[in-house]
Amino acid sequence: MSKYFVSAVIVAAGNSSRMGLGKSKQFIDLLGEPVISRTLNVFEKSPVIDSVVVVCREVDRAEIEKIINEKGYKKVRALTHGGAERADSVKNGIAECDERTTHYAIHDGARPLISGEDITAVVNEAFKCSAAALGTYVTDTIKVVNENNEIISTPARSELRAVQTPQVFEKELYLHALENAVNNNEPVTDDCKLIESLGEKVRIVLGSETNIKLTTQNDIKLAQALIS
Repeated sequence: MSKYFVSAVIVAAGNSSRMGLGKSKQFIDLLGEPVISRTLNVFEKSPVIDSVVVVCREVDRAEIEKIINEKGYKKVRALTHGGAERADSVKNGIAECDERTTHYAIHDGARPLISGEDITAVVNEAFKCSAAALGTYVTDTIKVVNENNEIISTPARSELRAVQTPQVFEKELYLHALENAVNNNEPVTDDCKLIESLGEKVRIVLGSETNIKLTTQNDIKLAQALIS
């Protein structure tokens, strides 16, 4: 029996406004299966994930519950409501996690093409170093600009990574980081940044280029092409 217990928090509470479809992107059909179902499929089958909590909008709850019941997902422990900001949604999710949890694996519900291999890789890395996240190499040249859109610096691409999810954290470290952010009135814009603010390190694990986040309708077309 493993000494670790990993709870996945699937954050699916966005309003999908940039998608412009008038419905949650969690229910977009990707070649016969909704986005949230494709996401949950991978976590349900993952050997390193013990439990799953889904964070969603109240208006989407009944439909997501229906999908979970129809698919017979055994690992989904709870559904809970989203908050005003993503950070609030994550807090609501971890509050519902199993008390045996040793690590949180926080994932965007709108990344339905996550692979089981990538989940295993980033979780195993977090077992070693307490905090790990998937990321990919940056292929474009990135420029830092000022308020007038004038270039002020050019970071070396070798030092840059585009960060994905899951992001996996040892439970006590993450809770301490949350408390630290609250005490210092720091806005929580990124889970990795929470850990960085403590002066702790987050290890980047090379992820797959196909682990895209569905944000616009072009992303839907790309996802369908990747699946087919």
